[in-house]
Parts: sequence; structure tokens; C-alpha cells
Amino acid sequence: MKTVGEVGERALIALFTQAAGAGGGATDVVIGSGDDAAVFVPAGPVVVSTDTAVSGRHFRFDWSSPRQIGARAVVQSAADIGAMGGQLTGVVVSIGCPPSTPVDRVLEINAGIVAQTHRFGARVFGGDLVSSSDVVLTVTSLGVLADTEAIALSGARPGDVLAVSGPLGGPAGGLAALAAVEHGADPALLTRHASLVEAYRLPQPDIGQGRVAAVAGAHAMTDVSDGLVEEMITLAAASEVRIEVAAAAVPQAPGLAELGAALGVDSVRWAVAGGEEHELLAAFAPGAVPAGWTVVGGVVDGPVGAFLDGEPVGDIRGWQSFTAT
Repeated sequence: MKTVGEVGERALIALFTQAAGAGGGATDVVIGSGDDAAVFVPAGPVVVSTDTAVSGRHFRFDWSSPRQIGARAVVQSAADIGAMGGQLTGVVVSIGCPPSTPVDRVLEINAGIVAQTHRFGARVFGGDLVSSSDVVLTVTSLGVLADTEAIALSGARPGDVLAVSGPLGGPAGGLAALAAVEHGADPALLTRHASLVEAYRLPQPDIGQGRVAAVAGAHAMTDVSDGLVEEMITLAAASEVRIEVAAAAVPQAPGLAELGAALGVDSVRWAVAGGEEHELLAAFAPGAVPAGWTVVGGVVDGPVGAFLDGEPVGDIRGWQSFTAT
């Protein structure tokens, strides 16, 4: 099996360019992947976000396939476009890896990047390949605002209701199952809760719900990348409001309660603080919540802060301790 060092950067980039294909996106691409830089004509104001994932810290090759790891990197970055109410147009990717990395592994990572980008209706514009001590993926997502305003974190106001676009806790539960098996639990746990393990390996949020929320008139919005509790704290501080959420109202991923019972963990903790599902949290005027969203709380008069079941939430580390591996 050949390594990256044996094949060389130029040959690999040529393969990446070939794999990128046409894709979609709300824009006209003048020059795409394969030239010095991509050139495109946006259909509206441009939204840009970037995320970096490092092996051993953000992903593990013994827990996820290279294709899943590449796809997950796209989800993490593209979700921020949706959180602004934007529509994903394309991504630019940087892959860093040791020269000893098998070529097949890098090609599979790239295949995951391309496939996930195309699933979002966008295209890979290009990127870079560099030598590094660890495998490092940086995905920069570009999107457009099509006939809507950008939805910032700072627009929530008293009287708003808070809603989430989908069930929470799946990735945290999947991570907990993988960690439990690594520490001696029955491996059959992964089979019984395969959907949660897959949710950790590759979350599949509907980032198009960001535009749905924008059209519905959302006042503030963010994606649940760091856990609902952390996003509550961030939103409350940015909007300078008091927000309150009822834990029992937070929708949980299917099978989460059963996994919690098996591991002796209250599944509510995964749902409110697990993170990495990239569903959306938004503030709406009452009556403006889109179909399919779940109301979990509201914005009320009072001192600035975030409250869960009436209690202030100030230390996210305590809530997230169950995810340590």
C-alpha cells in the first residue's frame, strides 16, 4: 500500500480535483477546483465559516471510518452556514497528514468530504494538501443569503420562544457507548444502539432548516455544536436576555433513554449538554415556530443569564463531564 509521501502532493491533488465533480450550490462557478483558486458569482450576500478537526482530539480512526471523518468535518463547518440562515454553496478544504499516511486513507477522507458536500447540494471548490504530524482537516464553508437577512445570536428578545430543529443527544450517547465498550462493556452494546453510534460518527442535521427559520422570521439562531446548555449561555449573553429551558421539553434522539438506562446515565444530560449534533436553536416570536421544530423554553424578563429548570447554568464542564474519554 503506497503512502502519501511516495505518491506525492501533485498526484493526490489531481485525484481530489477529479473526485470533486460538479455538485450544486446557489451560485455560478466561473472557475472550479483544479486551478490556482476558485471563482464564483454569488446569488446574494456571502456567509463564511471555518472549522478544524485534529486526529486524536476531534476524531479517532478506530472509532470512525476515514469517509465518515471527512463527511463529519463538512457537517461541522456547513452547519454554521445554516445557523446564519444561509444556503451552502461550496467548501474549500485543507488536509494535513504525515507522509507515512496510506494514500487510500486520504482518498477515503476526501471521498467523504465530496459526498457530504454534494448531499448538501453544494460543491467542493478546491483546497490544499500539506504535511503535518497529525491528520488535520480544515473545512471552510461558503454560503449565500437568498432573500433573507442574516440571523445573528444577538436578536433574541423578551417574549420570544426558544425551539430546536431536531432531537438532541444522539452523538453524545454514541460517544458514551464507544467509550464504555473500550473500557470493558459488552461490545453488543454498539449493535443494540447502532443508530446512536452512527449519529456520533456522522451526524446528519437538516441544515436547510436554517433558511426555513430565517424565512419564518427567527430573531436569533445558532447550531448546537457545543451542547444546548453552552448554546443557551452564548445566546443569552449575546442578546443580553434571560432564557429559560425545561429539560423535559428537550426532544431526545430515539433510543437515548434506553442507552442511558443500560449505562446508568440520565439521558437528559446527553440531550442538554452533549453537543456535536448540529441541530439548530432559535428564538421566534410566539406563533412563528416552523413545523417540525420543538419549543423548549423562552426568553423572559429578568437578569441576563441561562436557566435550566429554573436553575442557573454557569459551568458547562460539569454538564459535559460524562463525555470524557
